[in-house]
Amino acid sequence: MPLFGSTFSPKKTPPRKSASLSNLHNLDRSTREVELGLDYGTPTMNLAGQNLKFENGQWVADTGVSGGVDRREAQRLRRRNQVLEDENNLLRLKVDILLDMLSESTAESHVLEKELDELKVVSRRRK
Repeated sequence: MPLFGSTFSPKKTPPRKSASLSNLHNLDRSTREVELGLDYGTPTMNLAGQNLKFENGQWVADTGVSGGVDRREAQRLRRRNQVLEDENNLLRLKVDILLDMLSESTAESHVLEKELDELKVVSRRRK
């Protein structure tokens, strides 16, 4: 016998009706694309009066001019920027090599000075 009265027993839920009343699942893929409009085309947007479209993973100006710069000019600037970055990396590498060479010659110089001092001390003792 329950402590606070009768036990809770919910009513049984009625069985569900069919999953879909639509017949779109019976259509082939191309018909579904036409019916549901799944062919969107290229994404476009208007930003500050400039029409842009998404091509090959980049936003490209629709008119060929991007922010007042011609597309060819932008590509030329990108190539020039890449060349300058490569040159900068090469110059950094050369500076690192020169610093290593300077460190090595300085260390050798210190070793030779130390040997020279030792030889001076030895020659003074012989006199």
